[in-house]
Amino acid sequence: MDVKDTKVSFICPVCGYPELQEPPRSSRTGGGSYEICPSCGFQFGVTDDDKGISYGEWRARWIEKGMPWDSTGIEDSPPDWDPQKQLKRVADHDT
Repeated sequence: MDVKDTKVSFICPVCGYPELQEPPRSSRTGGGSYEICPSCGFQFGVTDDDKGISYGEWRARWIEKGMPWDSTGIEDSPPDWDPQKQLKRVADHDT
């Protein structure tokens, strides 16, 4: 298997979306990746570091809004996207 063919993805610690392109935070520096989760809209390094909103706070807001796909009009949700199922991938507490 060619290494270039291997796709590595990361799980959003806010909503459990399993296909982030980068780890949300650098293991080396601890800084945010600045990637925006297409599912819940959390931007790592901005929503948390700059705006002071925790994963748990954003998760609660997203759930309260009905767990909408945040990237509507930019990127379609995966055909089998199930926000309730993906939410089970994250702990019930802030990380």
